[in-house]
Amino acid sequence: MTEKVCIDTETITLGQFLKLINAIPTGGMAKWFLSEHEVYVNGELDQRRGKKLKPGDTVVILSVGEFVITRT
Repeated sequence: MTEKVCIDTETITLGQFLKLINAIPTGGMAKWFLSEHEVYVNGELDQRRGKKLKPGDTVVILSVGEFVITRT
């Protein structure tokens, strides 16, 4: 099941997103998390913590879940 994640800005970085969904406790863990987990943004594998996500983007993290970015 796809979970909606609302943001109140135009974009959010992948690192900030991981913290927002509680996949990591601190932003400093983003690099480690991305090296240990397969993260797909709009169907493509991506490991850049600075990747900009915008409303409509889909993020799939194997063993965590599937998320769609929405705007509040």
